[in-house]
Amino acid sequence: MTFLRLVIIVSVVAFQLEPLARRGQCQPRVDPTPRTRVVLLGTGTPVPDPDRSGPSTAIVVDDRAYLIDFGPGVVRRAQSAALSRKMPAVEPNNLKVAFATHLHSDHTAGYSDLILSGWTSGRTVPLEVYGPSGLKSMTEHILQAYRIDIETRTNPDGPMRDAGRFPDGWKVNAHEIKAGLIYKDEKVTVTAFATKHAMESYGYRFQTPDRTIVISGDTNPVEATIEACKGCDVLVHEAQPLELLAKLPQSIRSFVAKYHTTTEQLAELAVKAKPKLLVVYHTISFPPGIAPPRLLPPNASADALYASPELLQKEIGSRYSGRVAIGKDLDVY
Repeated sequence: MTFLRLVIIVSVVAFQLEPLARRGQCQPRVDPTPRTRVVLLGTGTPVPDPDRSGPSTAIVVDDRAYLIDFGPGVVRRAQSAALSRKMPAVEPNNLKVAFATHLHSDHTAGYSDLILSGWTSGRTVPLEVYGPSGLKSMTEHILQAYRIDIETRTNPDGPMRDAGRFPDGWKVNAHEIKAGLIYKDEKVTVTAFATKHAMESYGYRFQTPDRTIVISGDTNPVEATIEACKGCDVLVHEAQPLELLAKLPQSIRSFVAKYHTTTEQLAELAVKAKPKLLVVYHTISFPPGIAPPRLLPPNASADALYASPELLQKEIGSRYSGRVAIGKDLDVY
């Protein structure tokens, strides 16, 4: 190959690549970190599991957190997420807005901790909480139960007496809601939709600048969840494994059939809702040693009522081909 011919070839290649280079320079930089993240602070059930706190999820938009449910352990898990996931938005003093899907104890037993530990950690404004009928009464009774605590912390000798820093941090504004638009600020628009559980209950749709997140709470499958999602970025939904349910007493199977969602039903729902990511939480599963004796079948092994993530993936994945994550505490999506 002559030198002249080599120069011509190089020039032609450079001419062809130059528009591509210009197009690449004109492309906006894509930030791999979304503004909106979903943090699972608790994925458990009413039975105490040391690895799973009570149900609680945080939607974090930029530097602001919105809490959905506040089961037992929520404040400690929030602090852990702040430290281990480098997310100061979920530090207890920064938890200022919360939503309750329903008032069952496993979803609300951390309420007093959220109120009081958030305050003693440095929250200076009232906690704003949204949820079903009964929320105001629950709030009033919690504050009355801790009246002596609040008074001794704010009296002239108390550690929280500095009115300039902590004038309203122990207070709560409880808002009882119905289905529809219930909250809006510059970061998020929150819509509640009625679900089907053993009491008045709601799921929530969070629309942020870059993502749509839907959270089911405890519910039988409902069309409203499908309508709220409609291709949403993340659907966080409960699911109960068929294989494990078959081993439980009839009373529990009947309750689940009326008020919860099986893996088979969730797969059918997800096919219609089409979330970009389906996150499964609040699943009946008892690792060895924590299953209540009343639930264990006769002569059963210690892990007889354990539903592994692989089992859940199999039961859902055999019926649904989309992306599925089996959630655990402190997962971030």
